[in-house]
Amino acid sequence: MSSRTGAAVATRRARATAIHDRRGFWRVLLAVIAPLPFLAKGLYSMLVPVAGDIGFEQYVAAFEAHRDVIEVLKWLDAVFVVLVIPATVAAAWVARRGAPRLTSAAAFISLTGFFFGIALLGGVMTPSLMTVQHDLDPTSMAALDDALQHEPLLAAASLLFIVGVVLGLGLLGGALRRSRAVPAWAGVAVMLGGATHPFIPTHIGQGIGLLVAAAGFAAVTVALLRMSNDDFDLPPGQRRRVAEQGS
Repeated sequence: MSSRTGAAVATRRARATAIHDRRGFWRVLLAVIAPLPFLAKGLYSMLVPVAGDIGFEQYVAAFEAHRDVIEVLKWLDAVFVVLVIPATVAAAWVARRGAPRLTSAAAFISLTGFFFGIALLGGVMTPSLMTVQHDLDPTSMAALDDALQHEPLLAAASLLFIVGVVLGLGLLGGALRRSRAVPAWAGVAVMLGGATHPFIPTHIGQGIGLLVAAAGFAAVTVALLRMSNDDFDLPPGQRRRVAEQGS
């Protein structure tokens, strides 16, 4: 009996379906994000009304005398906390092909420190700021601040965060410079802005150092915007769609 007679025989045919390319979206998004956290933190450091490492009472007194800047400081710090990890990823993504080993070490150290610090250190809502903004009892909040300062887990997170800033960003700046994906000065700016930040004594000096780092990350922005989608990442694959068709 001929296969062409009788009931139609169902056959299956695979069709390739193109997937929408979204590389341009992620490339531009990372480009926009790259300089923002260190720009925001630099401005924060220059506006914060304290100098150096002071105690809870001094922080409360300083914020009490400058209530007008508290809301601005909160938002600037929020930009840093939310965007520092994707900005670090953006810089590592630009440097990875020209200096893969150094970039891997830099990204591992910096991102480990940032993840621990941001997850555990409490972000922008510090006890001293909340005391002033919400008129809380200073004695009770001082006790909370002291307990937080002596919590071993938070001490470890703080140490890892400092290591991420100093060593991680220092290595990342070196990776950017070695990769030649950005001008040499940009790698040096990231290196100096991160590695020297904790050792600058005044908040104005710290702010200037962070703005220097932001300038280095701005070069990452330029590199991403100049990059083609094919240089940024592999193109999307294809889904295999199986369709029933009679003959």
